[in-house]
Amino acid sequence: MAVLDVRNINGEAVSKVELPDAIFNVPVKAEVLHQVVTMQLANRRSQTASVKHRHDVSGSTRKLYRQKGTGRARRGDIKSPLLRGGGVIFGPDDRSYRFMLPKKIRKLALKMALSDKLKEDSLLVLDQFGLPRIKTKDFVKALKGLNVKNALIITDQKNEILEQSSRNVPDVKILRVEGLNVYDVLKYQTLILLESSISGIQGRLLP
Repeated sequence: MAVLDVRNINGEAVSKVELPDAIFNVPVKAEVLHQVVTMQLANRRSQTASVKHRHDVSGSTRKLYRQKGTGRARRGDIKSPLLRGGGVIFGPDDRSYRFMLPKKIRKLALKMALSDKLKEDSLLVLDQFGLPRIKTKDFVKALKGLNVKNALIITDQKNEILEQSSRNVPDVKILRVEGLNVYDVLKYQTLILLESSISGIQGRLLP
């Protein structure tokens, strides 16, 4: 069981915390992480790519001119795909890119991502992230004290002061335990856990 220092907002060690091996010491397999990240990105894709086919274009269904005797190519109505403003042949339609992996694999991948952060020494545990007011300047100052620029911060419950103070800071994201996911853990350089959130993570990932 790994033991980490719990730091305050100034970066000073104030206590220690034990992290369960079942979550933070799991062998990392790149192919499992890749599958879950691919699933998350696919589920975020827009489903609105579409074109107007022949039956979607507004216009008369009258034949433009007679079939024979003009010396010109045969023509149907003005909505023909061969004419400007007509329907599109074989264009994309609305479709869903969503797919789901088994729950076991999703849980395993999240454990691997957390284990990787601990292994790379990119995991920081804070006793709390208390700010006196909603102020971006105070939040940025706290990050500088922790020597962190790019971070994902996990809280156990809604913290309006912290969430609003960080809203305009690039490369920083605040998530609650229920929103913890593989993509965001891997995306940000540093993972910051509030000490109170560790029990919530155990509740999610341990049977």
